Amino acid sequence: MANGSRQAVWEFFGTELKRRREEAGLTQTELGAKVFVSGGYIGQFEQAIRKPQLDVAKRIDQVLQTDGIFERLCRKLIDDPRYADYFAQVVELERLATLICEFAPTVVPGLLQTKEYARAVTIAANPFQADEHVDEIVTARLERSLILSDATRPEYWVALHENVLRSPVGGPTAMAAQLDHIASLMRARTAIVTVLPYKAGAHAAMGGMLQLMEFEDAPPIAYTETSFSGTLVDVPVVVKRAQRAYDLLRVATLSPEASLTLIESAAEDFRRCASTT
Repeated sequence: MANGSRQAVWEFFGTELKRRREEAGLTQTELGAKVFVSGGYIGQFEQAIRKPQLDVAKRIDQVLQTDGIFERLCRKLIDDPRYADYFAQVVELERLATLICEFAPTVVPGLLQTKEYARAVTIAANPFQADEHVDEIVTARLERSLILSDATRPEYWVALHENVLRSPVGGPTAMAAQLDHIASLMRARTAIVTVLPYKAGAHAAMGGMLQLMEFEDAPPIAYTETSFSGTLVDVPVVVKRAQRAYDLLRVATLSPEASLTLIESAAEDFRRCASTT
């Protein structure tokens, strides 16, 4: 679905929500209380400024007795064949977040990837796919990163395990360019990136990739991912544990200045490797 078409459907979602809410005789605040979000958040749904999570859409259907229309619309809008089913909603939430914190144990996070790096990762995961399909996935990943150049971009904190810096994904030339890209974002203060060095040993987030998101008018969310699945968590006690794990992890990383030096040194190592092959 094209971006313009998606926006049109979100606008329909908002218009229909307002109509159904008013028919039920509820204010935005009253509906928000029943579905566990603020009245301001309901207003932003109705104006198509923000997009509801699937579980919120389901609760709206239950409260307004709308026979699942908002759940169906929400599923249609987060159904993007370029993303795995478990990740499509994360992409929508990234666009709404005011703060994103990530820990990447093995691979550069999608929001930081260059085209060459993203292509190498995609082919590694989809070795039998045609170039056309690979290109669609890579394009979608690069589109995600546009939120970092937006005027209302979120604060973006990233902790990279040193593994990420040392694996020559796409070959030494592509890897050097990838690390240069990260360094340029750090220097431009678009992202704060720190590195968890090998010598740190055991750490609080050894279970795998972790992403935390905060929003202007909604509770924070945690997202964890393994090679073949991902889990979006909004249970407050679990999100709090994830936030604590990230805080402990960040304490163990190098300073931003030392991390930048290490990243640039690794990039130079890959350049030397490329020049000798």
